Amino acid sequence: MFKNALKLIKKYQKIIIHRHSYPDGDALGSQLGLAAIIKDNFKGKEVYVVGDEATRLPFMNGVMDEIPDEYYRDALAIILDCGSSRLICDERYKTAAKTLRIDHHIYCEKIADVDIVDNTYESACGMVAMFAKECKLKLSPVSATALYTGMVTDSGRFVFDSTSARTFELAAFLMSQPIDLNTLYYNLYSEDFSEIIEKADNMHKIKFTENNVAYIYTAKEDLPANGDAAPIVSTGLVGLMRDIKGVHAWVNFTESFDGVHTEIRSNKYNINPIAVKYGGGGHKKASGCTVPDKDTAMKLLADLNELAAENA
Repeated sequence: MFKNALKLIKKYQKIIIHRHSYPDGDALGSQLGLAAIIKDNFKGKEVYVVGDEATRLPFMNGVMDEIPDEYYRDALAIILDCGSSRLICDERYKTAAKTLRIDHHIYCEKIADVDIVDNTYESACGMVAMFAKECKLKLSPVSATALYTGMVTDSGRFVFDSTSARTFELAAFLMSQPIDLNTLYYNLYSEDFSEIIEKADNMHKIKFTENNVAYIYTAKEDLPANGDAAPIVSTGLVGLMRDIKGVHAWVNFTESFDGVHTEIRSNKYNINPIAVKYGGGGHKKASGCTVPDKDTAMKLLADLNELAAENA
């Protein structure tokens, strides 16, 4: 599956790695992990990582490179963990000599000259790990830790049903390197007490439709004072509703200057068509979109409510 990717990486001296904006653990992990793999296996290549600042996971040391436009002229641009072109962190990838995408979202559009898309993987990090394994590329503690982090976060600590036997095989492959799991999990899941209190306050905001779809709606004026962007807030809040007994679909809405960021989840239904209907995408049971206003958000909620009724 990865022969063409390996050929392109071998061919180009300059490689620039992109992912989606507002990166989560999988976007950042696949970007940093692949960069380390290329540097470790192909000495002398120029490898750059680009995009917006990664504020959510500072312990991953995701410092982005600032590069001039002309670097793209003779470069290979690689896009990771991105199912939609509008979400790619830096549009300059379009000016690269060649483009390659490696992604695990449901395919909705051609993005690169070479598109490698497989939505049976739990994470883009899993795909990059398989790339390294299939192509017999050596790992380092840096690359293995970055990729393992993305696999853990996108699989919900290996809980989501996207987790498979292959997931654990690749996790074992990465753990051939000395990954400090205690430190990794502490960095991922420890919280300041103030954050725990804020989480409890937000749980009191959860509401339910008549067919038991759970939702939270956060207006712009109620965004946290810490400066987190709406997509980051929305991704964080949607997880609060995951384990409510009797709830099989849930959604978080967070207002921003560019619309209402929407994260949709389910443990039973394929909610992806609803996300696509409103201009988004993702996975069968985890998708997102940005809708223009609260009225549209409530229409989306009504669609989820209808889906729940149809599958009751």
